[in-house]
Amino acid sequence: MNLESMSDQVSLDPRTLLSAYAQGLFPMANREGKIQWYTAEPRGVIPLDRFHIPGTLRHMLRKSPAEGGFDIRINHDFEATMRACQELRMGGTWINEPLIAAYVRLHEMGRAHSVEAWTNGQLVGGLYGVSLGGAFFGESMFHRVRDASKVALVHLVDRLRQRGFELLDTQATTPHLRRFGCVDIPAKKYLELLKSAIEKDCKFD
Repeated sequence: MNLESMSDQVSLDPRTLLSAYAQGLFPMANREGKIQWYTAEPRGVIPLDRFHIPGTLRHMLRKSPAEGGFDIRINHDFEATMRACQELRMGGTWINEPLIAAYVRLHEMGRAHSVEAWTNGQLVGGLYGVSLGGAFFGESMFHRVRDASKVALVHLVDRLRQRGFELLDTQATTPHLRRFGCVDIPAKKYLELLKSAIEKDCKFD
């Protein structure tokens, strides 16, 4: 993925953030803490109709919390999930305090969401992102226990399918995400899919 900065001036108010996502942009902080808009070429997406669950994960998904599986919670502690993603990337993090505050505001508006894996009352993995129409923009994920983020991803995809979402944007592909069917597509194709998806009326909650 080639990242391209689109602006030196970034407003993080909710309306501007959602407008940016609708245009295929997303914010990141650089090492100096400066936040800029970025786009990606190519763009990473997980086709919801071709999502693949690795065989090694299927056994874990069948386990209940009492059997060593995870208690999956939706939007239970959004800020803690985002901060855990921030901690995972310390030293080269693109998540800073202004971004956390901005996404917490989106969460309070019902636009940013977390899928969380808990064990024995402890948050051990999860992910967060933004929903707009029938599109979900995955921002980051983390795990403190093996398979926790993977199980959260499976539950995210199940939720998106059940609610009629069309697009799961991952911004980039990684070897980890490719195991689940993540692919690169040209930015032009991504924008076409995005335009169609955001016109849908889908509810994440």
